[in-house]
Amino acid sequence: MNRRRFLGAMGLGAAALAAPRTLLAQKTPRGKPGRKPNFIVIFADDQGYQDMACFGSPKIKTPNFDRMAAQGMKFTDFYAVASVCSPSRAGLLTGCYPPRVGLTRVLFPGNKIGLNPREITIADMLKAAGYATACIGKWHLGHLPRFLPTAQGFDSYYGIPYSNDMTIDPKMALASDIVLREGVTAEDMKSVRPGRNKVPLLRKDRVVEYPADQSTLTRRYTEESIRFITANKDRPFFLYLPHTLPHVPLFASKAFKGKSARGLYGDTIEEIDWGLGQIIATLKRLGIDGKTLIVYTSDNGPWLSKGKAGGCALPLRGGKFQTYEGGMREPTLMRWPGKIPAGKVCKEVAGTIDLLPTLASLAGAKVPGDRVIDGKDIWPLMSGQAQAVSPHEYYYYYRGNRLEAVRSGKWKLRLAGQRRRKQPADPQPVRGELYDLRADISEKKNLIAKHPDVAKRLAAALAAFDKELKANRRPAGKV
Repeated sequence: MNRRRFLGAMGLGAAALAAPRTLLAQKTPRGKPGRKPNFIVIFADDQGYQDMACFGSPKIKTPNFDRMAAQGMKFTDFYAVASVCSPSRAGLLTGCYPPRVGLTRVLFPGNKIGLNPREITIADMLKAAGYATACIGKWHLGHLPRFLPTAQGFDSYYGIPYSNDMTIDPKMALASDIVLREGVTAEDMKSVRPGRNKVPLLRKDRVVEYPADQSTLTRRYTEESIRFITANKDRPFFLYLPHTLPHVPLFASKAFKGKSARGLYGDTIEEIDWGLGQIIATLKRLGIDGKTLIVYTSDNGPWLSKGKAGGCALPLRGGKFQTYEGGMREPTLMRWPGKIPAGKVCKEVAGTIDLLPTLASLAGAKVPGDRVIDGKDIWPLMSGQAQAVSPHEYYYYYRGNRLEAVRSGKWKLRLAGQRRRKQPADPQPVRGELYDLRADISEKKNLIAKHPDVAKRLAAALAAFDKELKANRRPAGKV
C-alpha cells in the first residue's frame, strides 16, 4: 500500500520498503470518547540542559517555562535521538533511531537527499486520524520539494528549510510576491554565490523572503502558530514548532535584545519563553487549554565551542556532536491540565522517539505496523501512574552510523573510540567508559574496572541492537 492510500485509509501496509519489518501491535486509544486532544511539540535548536531557570540557569529568566514546569511535569532524563540537527529531527518525527531511516548526518543546501517520503511521520499518522497539521520553523530534513513538510504529512509550512548559518539553493522556487532584503535581487539569487547566514524563509515550498530577517523569526513563528491554533480551535490539531534558535548565529528582536544577563544567547531563550507564554494564553482564551498537550524539548545539546554564543549543559558532561549526556539529554517539559499532574518530576528514561507511539495512543491513531518503530508509549510516565517505569530496558546513543553508547537504568556504557569486538561474549574485559548516572550525572567516575559484568551485559545488548537495526534499516529519500 502506498503513502497516499495510508493517508486515505489508515492502512497498515503503507509505504512498503525494501528492508524486513517487525510488526508493531496497535495501541488502544487512551481516554474517554469525544474530541481528540490537540498536540503542540516545541523543539528548540541547540538549547543546553541548564538553559532555563527551572533547570538551574542562574542568569536566564524563563517565567513561562517555570510556570509550565509548575503546572505540568519536568523530565530530567529525556533524550534527543542524536547530537546534531537532521538526525534528531528524523528520529522525533518517525519514532526511530536515525540510522533506521537513513538520516545520520546534517543536511546542507547542496544535498539531494532528505527524509524518505515513504516514511510515516507523526503528521502523516495524525492527519489520517482527522487532525489539522502544521510545521512552523526550522525543518532540516531536506529542502527539495519532495522532502519538505507539505510532502511529509503537514497541511502547511512556514519557516526556514535548514540551519540559520547556511545559504540558499539558487534553484529554489520563488513566490511571486517574494520580499527581497539587503539589496538582493531575484537575478542575484541565481547568479551570485550565496553568503553564509543568509537563509530563505519559505511558505509551503516557495521562498517568500530572502534573506530572512532572523531577528524577527521567533516572533513571527509565534504569531503564525497563534493563527493556526485559532483557525483550528474547533477540530483536533497538531502543531510542530521547531524554533530556529538558539542555533548560532544568534538573533533577537528589539524587544528582547540586550535584556538578558546571559547576553544574546539568553535573549534568544527569553524570547522563546515569551512565545510559549503567548501560545498558552491563546489556548486559554479559546477555551482549549484543557484539551491540549504541550511538549517542549531540544534537538541536541549546546554548541560549546561557540563560547558565550553557545549554551550550557551543566551539570552534564559534553555538548553538541557528542554522546556524553550533555549532547543528548535535553531540558524537557510537558503540560496538559487535568491529564498530566502538576509540579511533578519524572526521572525515568524517555526520549523524542517515544512521541510518535504516545501521541498515536492518545489520539486513537494507527501506528505503522509494517516497519520497526523504536519508540515506546510513555503515557504511564506522563500521567504520573504509580510505579510507572521507563519502557526502555536499553536506550541507545548513535553518532552518525556508529552506536557509541547504551543506557540501562542507572548504568551507561560508552564505547566511543573503542574498537568493536565481533563477538560480544569474548571473555576479555570490555574497554570503554561505564558510569552510574544516578550517582554521577556528570560522568566523571569511570567504573568499568569495578563492574565488568555490567559492562559485558551492556556491550552485548549494544552489539545485538546495532546488528538488528542495520538488518532492518530503511533508505533516505533521494532525488
